[in-house]
Amino acid sequence: MISFITALVLLVIGYILYGQVAERVFKTDYNRKTPAIANPDGVDYIAMPWWKLFLIQFLNIAGTGPIFGAVMGIMFGPAAFLWIVLGTIFGGAVHDFISAMISIRQNGASLTEIVGSQLGKGVKTVMLLFTVVLLVMVGAVFVSQPAALLHGLIPSVSVVVFSIIVFAYYILATLLPVDKIIGKIYPIFGFIFIFMALGLMFSIFKNNAPIPEIWENFENMNPNKLPIFPMMFVSIACGAISGFHATQSPLMARCITNERYGRRVFYGAMVTEGIVALIWAASASSFFASMYPECPNGIIALQQYSSEGHSTAEIVSAICRGWLGTIGGILAIIGVVVAPITSGDTALRSGRLIISDFLHFDQKKLWKRLAIAVPVFAVTFLVMNLKADVLWRYFAWSNQTLSIFTLWACSVYLFKEKRQFIITIIPAMFMTAVCTTYILVAPEGFHIPYNIGVGCGIAMAIVFLGIFTFWAKKYRRDSIN
Repeated sequence: MISFITALVLLVIGYILYGQVAERVFKTDYNRKTPAIANPDGVDYIAMPWWKLFLIQFLNIAGTGPIFGAVMGIMFGPAAFLWIVLGTIFGGAVHDFISAMISIRQNGASLTEIVGSQLGKGVKTVMLLFTVVLLVMVGAVFVSQPAALLHGLIPSVSVVVFSIIVFAYYILATLLPVDKIIGKIYPIFGFIFIFMALGLMFSIFKNNAPIPEIWENFENMNPNKLPIFPMMFVSIACGAISGFHATQSPLMARCITNERYGRRVFYGAMVTEGIVALIWAASASSFFASMYPECPNGIIALQQYSSEGHSTAEIVSAICRGWLGTIGGILAIIGVVVAPITSGDTALRSGRLIISDFLHFDQKKLWKRLAIAVPVFAVTFLVMNLKADVLWRYFAWSNQTLSIFTLWACSVYLFKEKRQFIITIIPAMFMTAVCTTYILVAPEGFHIPYNIGVGCGIAMAIVFLGIFTFWAKKYRRDSIN
């Protein structure tokens, strides 16, 4: 319990202190007009209050990542608590905040436009393809997951029917102005999702949950003997750092009314997601201890429950119903259903905006939105037919790899602006090593020997740093001349 409480406090302190550091490094300008004020269009650029934007941003980035990812990640052991805290404060929140503020400064530019402006047209084209593929995978993943959970609540309705309903909703949310559906119902969904997390946190303290302490169980506890580095760092993505977030931030960057709210909306939403991931990791690591008293701790008990054929969704359902009762459990499950739906629809909306920005194709008229969206919907529908577990693994790696592009682009931007780029270049190097190592050693990757994979991952991070250093010297020299 001490590890959990300490981690919770550190996340809050991180928002207060390091959030201010990030804000000062970027040098937010309270007098500068934001895109929503300077260029409103009634569709995507619509001014909204910061608290609505915070809830929408939180739901956009959350999905089931901080829930399912935390449950899978805690199976590696309490080291997951460290990654959630450090990854959120120094990685994910900085990644989300800086990329969002750059978007605000560039008239609500999408992620591909931001990366292209900093890393060049060639990288921009690669990013377009990579990002759209990722967003399509998010849309596909977040159709099947909520459909399965809804079927669990109402078994009389098939998964196929729920999938059709969810997909139909995605089409509407992608095409309609941002304030018609997203701006109206997301704050309500946000309250439900936060209620779920707070209910579980209350249950942790009420039941004096036997959460394993970091110093007592620091070894790798993964039942499949997968290494903590890099596997755990990819499993817990949305609860620590996620490239997907940078695709969502421009949606809110186009609606924020003042740069003073940037830290609350973007850095704050990521810290909130880290808190949710922490709560779920703690819940999963302790809930099943009473079911398997022969197990030495709750994590081993969780692994035992999982080995009996229970899916991650069933683990989540068991925790909700066991600790929150029937009504609370249903509300919590609804919260879990809402999370992926509110990420899936904005993922496809982001895909529409990214493609339209790349083609310089304005989106004020419906037929123009349809021209971009219909092909995206068609591809998403086809991808939905892939096996969910395979889709999720490649989504997880692609998600983290996207953060590499974003962090290096942010580092270039901060260097050009003569800011302290160290706050983005360190997480950029770390994530470069993580993602490179993962694709080399993972079962779904090249499956090469672990030590060689780690060495290659570190080498790749050093190579990227060398490229950045060479560019920085040349840029400084050219600026003087």
